[in-house]
Order: sequence, then structure tokens, then C-alpha cells
Amino acid sequence: MKIYLFCCLSRFDPDELRATWRGGMDELKTIPLPCSGKIDILYLTKAFETGADGVAVVTCKQGECRYLEGNLRAKKRVEAVEALLDETGLGGGRTVVVQMGDGGIGEVIRQLNDFRSRIETLTKHASTFEIPVSGS
Repeated sequence: MKIYLFCCLSRFDPDELRATWRGGMDELKTIPLPCSGKIDILYLTKAFETGADGVAVVTCKQGECRYLEGNLRAKKRVEAVEALLDETGLGGGRTVVVQMGDGGIGEVIRQLNDFRSRIETLTKHASTFEIPVSGS
């Protein structure tokens, strides 16, 4: 299972996450951004095209973005991709916005672990799904 993590560098250190992540280095790919507002719908969809089972975006706490509204833009873009995934049949629930808050890195890790569990459940259900083949 692969999870791509886009993270805002203004409030978040991806090296600190790698040091505390217990899920194994193979399944977490971190992509640092100067601001979560730089995330683009193309980046999010490309992550799924290249094999991601889930995509998380770590943002600043609401009202604390140094670029004013970057975290709000990121949330809207993630919601758009979530709707797109649901429309295409891949299924919703494969994206999440994790807001860096007062709980610090520990809270981010907890939310990412919850997300990882959700993705594992979705992946198990997807592998048991069979497309019916109609005969002529």
C-alpha cells in the first residue's frame, strides 16, 4: 500500500514524520510544498495514476497560513479530487486533509494512521470486487 503525503513546509517537517512513522518507509512518499495552497488537482490525480492507494495533504491550522488562504485552497482541491474519484468508480475516502494543530506531529501521525486503516479497508474491498462479464 502506498500513501502520498503532500505537506506544507512552513509548519511541518517531513523528516520528523519519517522518523516517527511506523508504517514502513515503502508505503509513505512525502512531497514537500512551500504552502499546501500550491497543491494542484493535477498533482493529486497524478499520485493515483502512479500507484497511490491514498493521498494526504497536511495543512496549517485554519487562520494560521502565512499565505492567508493556502490551506483553504488545498482543502477545496482535495474535495474536488475526492468527488472525481467517486465519479470514476475508484471510490471516495482515498484522500484526506490533515490540519496541523495544537497536538503537533503526534496528532498528525494519529490522523495519518486512522487514514491508513481506512485505506487498507478500501483496498481489501476493492480486491474482492469483481466486474461481471456478460456472455454473448
